[in-house]
Amino acid sequence: MSYKIGEAARLAGCKVETVRYYEQMGLLPAPARSEGNFRLYSDSQVEQLSFIRHCRSLDMSLENIRELLQFREMPSKSCAGINQLIDEHIDCVESRMDALQQLRQQLRNLRNRCSGERSIESCKILHGLTGCPCHSTEAG
Repeated sequence: MSYKIGEAARLAGCKVETVRYYEQMGLLPAPARSEGNFRLYSDSQVEQLSFIRHCRSLDMSLENIRELLQFREMPSKSCAGINQLIDEHIDCVESRMDALQQLRQQLRNLRNRCSGERSIESCKILHGLTGCPCHSTEAG
């Protein structure tokens, strides 16, 4: 079966622009064209588009997706490379989670500098954001 770009995008849960972008990035093969020059996507291309979208929903980079697509073309090979790629991605996610937890703590510390209402000129949050040591001795 063949699908026009809008149908393919809808089936994969993305926008038409996203389909074009994945084509430009070489993740999705160029589709056939109709007599009216409309893009026509096959079932396998729509499935590949869905695969790419699922990978992106897991926050995988385009390079990682490209590697996974290459692995899919070698079905009889060992999946050790896929496992390694996913393990590396898990490590990246964990590092980002640690960084976000540190960010949350910094924001909480900043928020704790200012209790109650006061004038903006004496707001400990704004003073804290300047990083100027001349404001660090003021009472909260």
